[in-house]
Amino acid sequence: MAKDYYEILGVSKNATTQEIKKAYRKLAIKYHPDKNPGNKEAEAKFKELSEAYEVLTDQKKRSMYDQFGHDAFKKSGGGRNGGMGGMGGFHDPFDIFSQVFGSGGGGGSIFEEFFGGGRQGSRGGAQEGADLRYDLEIDFEDAVYGTDKKIAYNRMQSCNTCHGSGCKPGSGKTTCSRCGGSGYVTTNHAFLSMRQPCPTCHGTGQVIEKPCTNCRGEGRVRAQKNIQIHIPPGVETGSRLRVAGEGEAGANGGPSGDLYVVIHVKPHDVFKRDGLDIMCEVPISFATATLGGIVEVPTIAGKAKLKIPEGTQTGTVLRLKGKGMPSLRGGRRGDQHIRVFVEIPQKLTKAQKEKLMEFAEASKDNHPMMNSFMEKAKGFFKGK
Repeated sequence: MAKDYYEILGVSKNATTQEIKKAYRKLAIKYHPDKNPGNKEAEAKFKELSEAYEVLTDQKKRSMYDQFGHDAFKKSGGGRNGGMGGMGGFHDPFDIFSQVFGSGGGGGSIFEEFFGGGRQGSRGGAQEGADLRYDLEIDFEDAVYGTDKKIAYNRMQSCNTCHGSGCKPGSGKTTCSRCGGSGYVTTNHAFLSMRQPCPTCHGTGQVIEKPCTNCRGEGRVRAQKNIQIHIPPGVETGSRLRVAGEGEAGANGGPSGDLYVVIHVKPHDVFKRDGLDIMCEVPISFATATLGGIVEVPTIAGKAKLKIPEGTQTGTVLRLKGKGMPSLRGGRRGDQHIRVFVEIPQKLTKAQKEKLMEFAEASKDNHPMMNSFMEKAKGFFKGK
């Protein structure tokens, strides 16, 4: 029995999309094949996670899953509606109505007429190839500036021997005698007429005389594909890049599906991202926090000068406008927010301690925050 997608990601059924993305990101990094070479269990776990993520972050697919469970995604061919590679195809819950009430002349059913034309591709002819998914981990800097990456993956592609026909060179196809070339057969059950793909030609309307020895008549073979893709500046974990036509090759001469590259950005030692904004923490000296001054801070574009106001407290957040992440849509950048914390000096010399004690004595009446706190809490210091 298939595992529950929510259980796989360790989230509740009421989880938000952000919670699902966060859970997936944590687990995907742990079980990614690049970090577990040769570990079949980790590879299987990663595939489970990717499958669950693909469904639960897509509102339409998630709604179907919540209503019909795994039955909503039973494999039903290689068409566009077949979902992402490795997940199987989507099962159309209205498909049974297309079979029962299907029209006789190869046209759509009454449900297809009412709901906008139904499925893409024809069961009786060419079918569009399935889309594929590739998970790519990149460095934080690559997400900031963009980069080009070479990737390799396996896919079904057109057979070079028969050029996708499935026929042995020099041979061809004949019209299916069972369905007369329509690709469908009709059976009657009481007052219902059932129209289904022909079991002899599998809905193509033609029969191969001599199958190709390389692809065994399928017209497609599995092979490794190597491509270079461009990662635009501003991508984040969960971003999907579409590479048109680089998915599975279509059956019976149909067009290829697309490749979707899902981005995973590695954590950075200094910076953290929040939308288009960048967050980082910077230590400052006790003297700088007290007297104010100018300090150099790191940004994703290099060093920048930051003004520290006099009397700055630990936890104060200061902003550098326009120093954040670029937008994927262009036109603006986020900001960088610097949270400062005061570094307390350790192992003071005797002279330093004497100076500090003099300072403490001179400023003992200059602690408004401490005095306010003690005033609020004084009731707790009374004896009972």
